[in-house]
Order: sequence, then C-alpha cells, then structure tokens
Amino acid sequence: MTEQPLPVQAIQRDVFEYALVRVVPRVERGEQFNAGVVVYCRAKSFVAARTHLDEAKLRALDPEADPEGIRAALGAVERICAGGAGAGQAERDDAGRRFRWLIAPRSTVVQPGPVHTGLTADPAAEVDRLLDLLVR
Repeated sequence: MTEQPLPVQAIQRDVFEYALVRVVPRVERGEQFNAGVVVYCRAKSFVAARTHLDEAKLRALDPEADPEGIRAALGAVERICAGGAGAGQAERDDAGRRFRWLIAPRSTVVQPGPVHTGLTADPAAEVDRLLDLLVR
C-alpha cells in the first residue's frame, strides 16, 4: 500500500507593484542611487514605503548635496504612504491613489523609478525585503 502525500495548503498570494525611490543629486548629470522602495498591493489596500539614505554615496555623487533636505523628501514619501494627517493633501486618498501619485515621473532630486510587479503573501514583508535587497 502506498502512502498518499498530505495535501499542501495553497498559500494565497496577491499581485503587488513596487517602485524604487532614487536620489539624483544633480539632475543635469543623471547619476543616481536607490534610497527607498514603495510597495502597493491593491487586493490588500496596502501601500507603504521604507527609505534609507546612504550619505557616502550621496557625497560621492555631489559633495555639496543637502542630506537633511533629501531626508525630508524621503520622509515625505513614507508619510504619504501612511496616509492620515501626515500625508498632507493625500490624507484622504486611498492606497492606490497615493501610490500612483508617488510613482508619477518628476524631475527632482528624489524621484521614482519604473514600476515592477510580483506576487506576495505578505506585502508588508515585501517592503523590508526589497529595501534590504535593492537599497541597503
């Protein structure tokens, strides 16, 4: 008699989108480095960002850059994702609308990269995983 394998419980995975947040200290030169990630999962109404500014990279690209100003811009990305009063005009917007606003192209020192997709069972864990993998 052969043993039947135990049924494997399928893990529910949802589509998510993410974009890197880049720092371009001198826009006219186009040199950049990754300083954060924004993750959006429509099925979970989830959007979050994590950022990390590597000051050594910043100084290498532009010794005269303003790290405090860049940190403030990165913090604004995180606050917009969180929603509520800290999100300014986006405080009442849903997660998808906040994500779409953040990934809109702009020509500033802090700007989004292209959007990528994947599958995840835990969008909150994806934010930290992608930050460790692609930013730090």
